[in-house]
Amino acid sequence: MKKLRILIALVCIGILNTSCSSDSANATSDVASFEGSETGQSGSLARFVILDDYLYTVDFQSLNVFSIVNTENPVLVNTINVGFNIETLSSYKEYLYIGSRNGMFIYDASQSETPQLLSAVQHFTACDPVIATSSHAFVTLKGGNLCGENLNVLEVYDVTNAENPILISQRNMVGPVGMGFYQNKYLFVCDDQVKIFDISDPENMQLVHAIDADSFDVIIQNNLLILIGETGLTQYMLDPENILNESFLSALSL
Repeated sequence: MKKLRILIALVCIGILNTSCSSDSANATSDVASFEGSETGQSGSLARFVILDDYLYTVDFQSLNVFSIVNTENPVLVNTINVGFNIETLSSYKEYLYIGSRNGMFIYDASQSETPQLLSAVQHFTACDPVIATSSHAFVTLKGGNLCGENLNVLEVYDVTNAENPILISQRNMVGPVGMGFYQNKYLFVCDDQVKIFDISDPENMQLVHAIDADSFDVIIQNNLLILIGETGLTQYMLDPENILNESFLSALSL
């Protein structure tokens, strides 16, 4: 597992290096969240996000803010207590979405060094990544083992008003973990398979395809799909004209 985590970090850093130059330009684009440019293509289980000249990270209970104006000398400028059991961090525009085993937290980072808590949603104890669009947040809750209750669901929240998230949909799953967006239309969810949902109507999303692969997180850059599993990394090329036609590229086992 240690080797796999190192591999994941290298993949994230490599993709991050190709996308950071466009972060500022994408900061106001609706496509930014779907294509992942604001988070450096790091996957939904990431614990860091880059917005403009700041790096945001989470640990077990805190949100940490680093100035990276000088990339060779990052400076910690703020530490904010969020709660306990913090697991993941993602962003959409100026909003930070924090997933914990107990809930989802939304922070406004428009004041870069002093993010402000807008809202918090509590749920049963479960492992909990969160990703979002301009209007909806998607949360996977995986139960069992250290993650808590034996319940496995995909939740959808209306976050049009980030100060008042509203749960609009729940879907039973097998053991969902990481997620990723594609083409402003599809949500990839790592479950017993990599399940692909059409989220054109988030309240009534439809399962349209599945890839038979063992994966706990997904990174999508343009049409490149990277699946990260317990035993290694697999790459596919997605067909932008037909979501049913993915092409296997390569696999790296550990």
